[in-house]
Amino acid sequence: MIRRLVSAAVLVWALGFLWFAIALPGPVEAARTDAVIVPTGAAGRIERGLEVLQAGDARAMLVTGVDPEVRPIEFAKQFEVSMATMECCVSLGFSAVDTRGNAAETAQWVRARRVRSLRLVTTDWHMRRAAGELQRTLPDGVEVVRDAVPSQPSLRILFLEYHKLLASVVSRLWRGAKG
Repeated sequence: MIRRLVSAAVLVWALGFLWFAIALPGPVEAARTDAVIVPTGAAGRIERGLEVLQAGDARAMLVTGVDPEVRPIEFAKQFEVSMATMECCVSLGFSAVDTRGNAAETAQWVRARRVRSLRLVTTDWHMRRAAGELQRTLPDGVEVVRDAVPSQPSLRILFLEYHKLLASVVSRLWRGAKG
């Protein structure tokens, strides 16, 4: 009996990993939202967020998880953003150090600005966990559009992120069962 349960658990894990690795989320073509949210990390995220902002598909942008050493002028120079755009439309968040922190920092920013819809821009392999953590912390009624930046993740990255996603889901279920 135990052998069957272990075999079934391994099969479910393997099928889940296969789904996770093959069915990575993709980019969104056109979607207007109040804001665009970009957790720092893999290449292409900030550039994609700036594209959305410059296209007028969002009126404000939060880059969450920025290193405290980075100054707005340095960010503007690196990503070729005018200081006028930085002042009106780009917020740099310095308090987050991980995905859960990105979600908390974003939720606080969203509440302060009364954002009703946002576009989450992150890497394809990170999207499911980032969106899950974000949905858990956002105020009710905030619409989240998922805009994944395509990448070529290694098997190692996929393996680690799949397990982080599983841990995140189990943690949410555990907290939900307790509270």
